[in-house]
Amino acid sequence: MSTVSKVVLGVSLVFTLGTVTGVHLKQNLDRERLHEGVIRDLERQARKRENLRQLEEQISLTKELETEREKRAAGTQT
Repeated sequence: MSTVSKVVLGVSLVFTLGTVTGVHLKQNLDRERLHEGVIRDLERQARKRENLRQLEEQISLTKELETEREKRAAGTQT
Protein backbone atom coordinates (compact mmCIF):
# COMPACT_ATOMS: atom_id res chain seq x y z
CA MET A 1 0.00 0.00 0.00
CA SER A 2 1.45 3.33 -1.01
CA THR A 3 1.93 6.27 1.33
CA VAL A 4 -0.67 8.36 -0.51
CA SER A 5 -3.32 5.66 -0.19
CA LYS A 6 -2.52 5.28 3.54
CA VAL A 7 -2.93 9.04 4.02
CA VAL A 8 -6.21 9.04 2.07
CA LEU A 9 -7.47 6.10 4.13
CA GLY A 10 -6.47 7.83 7.37
CA VAL A 11 -8.14 11.10 6.38
CA SER A 12 -11.27 9.21 5.34
CA LEU A 13 -11.41 7.39 8.66
CA VAL A 14 -10.91 10.59 10.66
CA PHE A 15 -13.58 12.38 8.61
CA THR A 16 -16.02 9.48 8.99
CA LEU A 17 -15.46 9.18 12.74
CA GLY A 18 -15.78 12.94 13.12
CA THR A 19 -19.05 12.96 11.21
CA VAL A 20 -20.51 10.04 13.18
CA THR A 21 -19.46 11.63 16.48
CA GLY A 22 -20.86 15.02 15.46
CA VAL A 23 -24.21 13.53 14.47
CA HIS A 24 -24.37 11.56 17.72
CA LEU A 25 -23.65 14.66 19.82
CA LYS A 26 -26.23 16.68 17.88
CA GLN A 27 -28.87 14.00 18.47
CA ASN A 28 -28.14 14.03 22.20
CA LEU A 29 -28.42 17.82 22.34
CA ASP A 30 -31.69 17.73 20.41
CA ARG A 31 -33.07 15.04 22.72
CA GLU A 32 -32.12 17.08 25.81
CA ARG A 33 -33.68 20.21 24.32
CA LEU A 34 -36.92 18.34 23.61
CA HIS A 35 -36.98 16.98 27.16
CA GLU A 36 -36.45 20.48 28.57
CA GLY A 37 -39.36 21.66 26.43
CA VAL A 38 -41.62 19.01 27.98
CA ILE A 39 -40.53 20.07 31.47
CA ARG A 40 -41.18 23.75 30.65
CA ASP A 41 -44.64 22.84 29.33
CA LEU A 42 -45.46 20.95 32.52
CA GLU A 43 -44.29 23.89 34.63
CA ARG A 44 -46.34 26.29 32.48
CA GLN A 45 -49.44 24.12 32.91
CA ALA A 46 -48.91 24.00 36.68
CA ARG A 47 -48.57 27.81 36.81
CA LYS A 48 -51.72 28.15 34.72
CA ARG A 49 -53.66 25.86 37.08
CA GLU A 50 -52.39 27.85 40.07
CA ASN A 51 -53.34 31.14 38.40
CA LEU A 52 -56.84 29.82 37.69
CA ARG A 53 -57.19 28.64 41.28
CA GLN A 54 -56.14 32.07 42.54
CA LEU A 55 -58.52 33.77 40.12
CA GLU A 56 -61.43 31.62 41.31
CA GLU A 57 -60.50 32.36 44.92
CA GLN A 58 -60.34 36.08 44.13
CA ILE A 59 -63.75 35.95 42.44
CA SER A 60 -65.19 34.17 45.47
CA LEU A 61 -63.72 36.74 47.87
CA THR A 62 -65.01 39.59 45.72
CA LYS A 63 -68.52 38.12 45.80
CA GLU A 64 -68.32 37.78 49.59
CA LEU A 65 -67.17 41.39 49.90
CA GLU A 66 -69.97 42.63 47.66
CA THR A 67 -72.51 40.64 49.70
CA GLU A 68 -71.19 42.18 52.92
CA ARG A 69 -71.35 45.68 51.43
CA GLU A 70 -74.94 45.09 50.29
CA LYS A 71 -75.89 43.89 53.79
CA ARG A 72 -74.27 46.94 55.38
CA ALA A 73 -75.93 49.27 52.89
CA ALA A 74 -79.32 47.62 53.52
CA GLY A 75 -78.78 47.89 57.28
CA THR A 76 -77.85 51.56 57.04
CA GLN A 77 -80.94 52.45 54.96
CA THR A 78 -83.47 51.07 57.48
